[in-house]
Amino acid sequence: MPTLREIVYEHVREGDLYEPLDRNRVRCFACGHCCPIPDGQPGVCKVRYNRGGTLYVPWGYVGGVQCDPIEKKPFFHAYPGALAYSFGMLGCDLHCGYCQNWVTSQALRDPNAVSPPLEASPGALVRDALRHGGRVLVSTYNEPLITAEWAGAIFKEAKAAGLITGFVSNGNGTPQVLEYIRPWVDLYKVDLKSFDDRHYHQLGGRLAPILDTIRRLYEMGVWLEIVTLLIPGFNDSDEELHRLTDFLAAISPDIPWHVTAFHKDYKMSDPDDTRPEDLLRAAGIGKRAGLRYIYAGNLPGRVGDLENTRCHNCKELLVKRHSYFIQDYRVTADGCCPSCGTAIPGRWAAKFDGQIAARPFLPGCSPGLVTIQE
Repeated sequence: MPTLREIVYEHVREGDLYEPLDRNRVRCFACGHCCPIPDGQPGVCKVRYNRGGTLYVPWGYVGGVQCDPIEKKPFFHAYPGALAYSFGMLGCDLHCGYCQNWVTSQALRDPNAVSPPLEASPGALVRDALRHGGRVLVSTYNEPLITAEWAGAIFKEAKAAGLITGFVSNGNGTPQVLEYIRPWVDLYKVDLKSFDDRHYHQLGGRLAPILDTIRRLYEMGVWLEIVTLLIPGFNDSDEELHRLTDFLAAISPDIPWHVTAFHKDYKMSDPDDTRPEDLLRAAGIGKRAGLRYIYAGNLPGRVGDLENTRCHNCKELLVKRHSYFIQDYRVTADGCCPSCGTAIPGRWAAKFDGQIAARPFLPGCSPGLVTIQE
């Protein structure tokens, strides 16, 4: 039987995001590492590899699919209540010790990370999303930038079918990959994991490309939301949070910032789990920096009003939430506050159609998605 590595390396096509170098090497532009890859070797991500001076990239499979409330991504200012049909592939350009999706993201790097992929086509994924009532198609669970060519092919069909598209990403991009996906991506969530380059080195990356990605996405007009997983003793100092939130507010005070609670996962078992008061302290720092829309996540019912959306002008309650569940929705058809008429930044539907699901679920039998046997 073929190994997982053999299966992944057989499901490929030539990539678009690279240039040839000398001695049959190539330089990949899918992520901020910009790997110079020797012949016969993969990049840092382990899934984009050089064979004979040609860069081959993942194609024709997914690592898994799931139906999520869009609030799980989390997007709070984009089509509240919508069902997000979510797919991932394998591999990542970082190696975070607390990754909740390590079974897919660390495939080919960690021998314990084994997730049999599903053979798929763009058309099959789009049809399955529509069959389940999905309004948004999201590339997530691993790092979508390293499979940008595959996501682009899926999103072309998704947009033709009337679906919204999104990336849930670590943001370790390049100008080349952001321009490549620009026509096809509507929503983009960036994990801003720290505001300290030393911390990013521990995770396998650098801070500068992530900050550049955030600036570029905002300038491109892609709807952008930021998440910071607050890890005690790692990225939760007042000084670091001041610098992080000052950076976001300087780009735009309207960028939603989600500060979410850490819990022990994968290889990170040392820090204490994040407490509600830690999230409230971080949110206060963000508010003083000038951010208008701050949310506290992963501790539903324990963070006061920080699950809800309020008008930044008159403080009217616009969207009331408990975890992923929308309890009340009052944004007008043109995306404004019904009380004072202030335009609320985001991507709002003409009307609230309710929720198909307030918690994630696995799709039923999906025609066209077949497990590739190892």
